[in-house]
Amino acid sequence: MSAYPLLIKQLLHTPLANAPEQEIVYRGLVRHDYRTLASRINRLGSALSLLPGQTVAVMDWDSHRYLECFFAIPMTGAVLLTVNMRLPPEQIVYTINHARADFLLVHEDFLPLLESMRDRLETVKGFVLLSDQAMPDCPPSFLSDYETLLAGGDADHVFPDFDENSRATVFYTTGTTGSPKGVHFSHRQLVLHTLAAAAALGTAPVQGRFCRGDVYMPITPMFHVHAWGLPYLATMLGIKQVYPGRYQPDVLLDLIGREKVTFSHCVPTLLHLLLASPQETDLSKWKVVIGGSALPRALAQAALERGVDIYAGYGLSETCPILSLGQLEYGDDLSADAALTHRVKAGRAIPLVEMRIVDEEGNELPHDGKAAGEVVVRAPWLTQGYLHDEKASEHLWRGGYLHTGDMGTKDGRGVVNITDRLKDVIKCSGEWLSSLELESLILEHPSVSEVAVIGVPDAKWGERPSALVVLKQGMETDTYELQKSIDRRVEEGRLSRYARLIQFVYVQTLPRTSVGKLDKKRMREEALGS
Repeated sequence: MSAYPLLIKQLLHTPLANAPEQEIVYRGLVRHDYRTLASRINRLGSALSLLPGQTVAVMDWDSHRYLECFFAIPMTGAVLLTVNMRLPPEQIVYTINHARADFLLVHEDFLPLLESMRDRLETVKGFVLLSDQAMPDCPPSFLSDYETLLAGGDADHVFPDFDENSRATVFYTTGTTGSPKGVHFSHRQLVLHTLAAAAALGTAPVQGRFCRGDVYMPITPMFHVHAWGLPYLATMLGIKQVYPGRYQPDVLLDLIGREKVTFSHCVPTLLHLLLASPQETDLSKWKVVIGGSALPRALAQAALERGVDIYAGYGLSETCPILSLGQLEYGDDLSADAALTHRVKAGRAIPLVEMRIVDEEGNELPHDGKAAGEVVVRAPWLTQGYLHDEKASEHLWRGGYLHTGDMGTKDGRGVVNITDRLKDVIKCSGEWLSSLELESLILEHPSVSEVAVIGVPDAKWGERPSALVVLKQGMETDTYELQKSIDRRVEEGRLSRYARLIQFVYVQTLPRTSVGKLDKKRMREEALGS
């Protein structure tokens, strides 16, 4: 074992030395400093070390408690399982059983859900209640409530050293087929991801920098890829952190204004809701990284008009997740339109990441910004495989690179642009059409609120694009103008002629996955069944 293993606990040294009085805020309910954070982590670790558990699961909203669990649970040598509560109940049961969770920390809001599935939990030995109440009514079958558990712990508890390659976290990602897959990361991987993300975000020369003067609030659930790993980074830097609990647009906007939040990350859907809110909040000092789905130009433009410093990030659950960022650089002498185009791209790889664009035989394609192939990657923090699933793990890492399943291009300056998911690209008469490109164009129409483009079977062309369009409130259908905008791009040579085959279907809502992404698998199934 190394004399100084890369363990999550090492991320706490700097903030306690340099910023012990910095704040951790939870809604309007909790406000304490980093000394208190460390004391609570110690108390939780001390209490957990007395329980004979190897995997501890958490079901909570984004909170100061979740941040404490991010540290205390893996610091004891146990594995933190972050449970995705947006999954169907049967899949939640599957993930808890598959990860072989020993104990479950559960927020009182989820007690009815727990009751409905409790008899099907195969390995859980005990439960701890999480609550925002000072004196919660703890169910008699529970071991304790969270605050009582901490009160019995040792504030000076010392966490042991152990192998940095020990598993620290596991969570489940939903794919297009089969059961959710367990993605896991070691202490070493999480620390290296934190350091690389700090180097990329903290050294941005022009815009999008994340530094010690920022106020951080995640708007990506903490159960999903450790909220992109940024709570670890924010803690290491000693930054003021704000946790919003359950996501509600009015609460999020109120916290941004009241706590002077300057840095967040979220999926496009959530940003769209915040920008559309009638609540007046000054967003001119807010930096936002968009991930999970492509950042549409129209949404980026709307954010810029509100003063938001917006740009895209790229990664997967399997990559911890950050691989690249769409920040502007010195030397990027771009017009406003070109700068907008750059912001919505996946961007340049962060330190220690190797990103290649390859053809079906694994040959690297030219860096000309045009040749499209699959994005494959290597970095020291990528998951080594799926939990208890050797076959899927081998498929993920075939050829020595992690296969993202995304199509993309790379230009001569190393800027990557994701053009589509392999499973979402539309093939018309043997020619590929990008659903993302079509969506971005349609969203520029002033009447369109949301859109998803899918491929539907066609007897003549093989497939043709179908756009599911959600109109803004009070707007009427304008198929003629939408078709005209597609035709204009075709005439300019910017879209394949087969884009003219697009059909427009107007809907009230678009189905989404548990983490807010467009659920195109479900859309295709519904289109086939219609």
